[in-house]
Amino acid sequence: MAATVLRSLTKLGRPSTKLILNNNLLSPGCAIVQNRQKQWQPDVEWTEQFAGAVMYPTAINEKWTPPPWNDKDAPAEKDVSNLTINFGPQHPAAHGVLRLVLELSGESVKKCDPHIGLLHRGTEKLIEYKTYLQALPYFDRLDYVSMMCNEQAYSLAVEKLLNIQAPPRAQWIRVLYGEMTRILNHIMGVTTHALDIGAMTPFFWMFEEREKMFEFYERVSGARMHAAYVRPGGVHQDLPVGLMDDIYEWCKNFSIRIDEVEEMLTNNRIWKNRTVDIGVISAEDALNYGFSGVMLRGSGIKWDLRKSQPYDKYDEVEFDIPIGSKGDCYDRYLCRVEEMRQSLRIMHQALNKMPEGEIKVDDAKIAPPKRSEMKTSMESLIHHFKLYTEGYQVPPGSTYTAVEAPKVRPHHISAGLDKMSKGHMLADVVAIIGKEVIIDQESRFRRAILEYKNMNFVLSLFSFFFF
Repeated sequence: MAATVLRSLTKLGRPSTKLILNNNLLSPGCAIVQNRQKQWQPDVEWTEQFAGAVMYPTAINEKWTPPPWNDKDAPAEKDVSNLTINFGPQHPAAHGVLRLVLELSGESVKKCDPHIGLLHRGTEKLIEYKTYLQALPYFDRLDYVSMMCNEQAYSLAVEKLLNIQAPPRAQWIRVLYGEMTRILNHIMGVTTHALDIGAMTPFFWMFEEREKMFEFYERVSGARMHAAYVRPGGVHQDLPVGLMDDIYEWCKNFSIRIDEVEEMLTNNRIWKNRTVDIGVISAEDALNYGFSGVMLRGSGIKWDLRKSQPYDKYDEVEFDIPIGSKGDCYDRYLCRVEEMRQSLRIMHQALNKMPEGEIKVDDAKIAPPKRSEMKTSMESLIHHFKLYTEGYQVPPGSTYTAVEAPKVRPHHISAGLDKMSKGHMLADVVAIIGKEVIIDQESRFRRAILEYKNMNFVLSLFSFFFF
């Protein structure tokens, strides 16, 4: 059989195939076939393509050759520069045109450089060409969330220059609507901050209450936001019939809404993880940066102008000043929630102590006369015409007027952003900004300095309100 296999392989043209038989290891009738091919050798034509000079290792080409791996010596570390990104001015969490130039090391913030002034509209220059009454609506638009507080500061400054005082009923109305404006502001601050972090429900719950307060604005002034209601010498018009009863009913029910929001946020694990120990600012740093308002009270400083330097009728109401202990975002949240409760307390007292009487000063050169008088008195008609065409004259001098509005000085907050955000993650910057409630338009205007020197009207608004 072996001869038959050999002959068949030879016929197939495989002369190099060798047949090996081992009768000792294999059973009878078995065979092993191994293929022994001839080793390949390159031909001359194929080797000619590699002809030429040979590159030997030199000092020039050795630097491009990676060194052999050595597990005993650690590789040299490369210097990696930090990443610089722009947070805003078109960022949804910036709540406006705030721009932050952030220097990041991975996800950690190493430096924060705020850029403000992108919403500058030349308000201080526009007011120079207006009368004192015509300048009032500009202050509604400086902080579109704290409208009547802006009007109140401006009106108090003008009244100080004129050496007049609003009637008691007008002062109580200012206190009532000032605290309502504070609640409007804190609702916006707390709920939009929660929305930025991921909690949507408080936003919709509290904005329903905010709409009710806008109705109170509209009933007393005719406008939902930019009311121009608080004016030098008093307020624009008296409260309509039934409004005080409706405000009283709303105050009783709003405290329930605050409890519902606190039930969702205050002890929520996710909320505390995003706010506790985030954006910490000590009491010393808060004073050095010039913080005020909630930012100062959240760091443990008990300072409120309604207590320390009362104006209007704040010296006749009782309320407490909430303060924090750590100065983080969580403390500032708790301060705002408690301030809403204290504002309700003040509103109850204002409703109970509201007296009868006039709502404007009895001076035809400052406050417009009644329409009934204009129909019978030529002097009243002349005063009305002169008041709205030329305005009233303010004696030379300057004044500084401060009110406790719902926010802190925005330009001081911008300076403190670097301190508060350093070392935190990029996602924590959203939580820090949300708890500061920065309005970009007011970042150029706070602290009212009214000057009327050498019979030239100059209105300087460098940082309009002392918050």
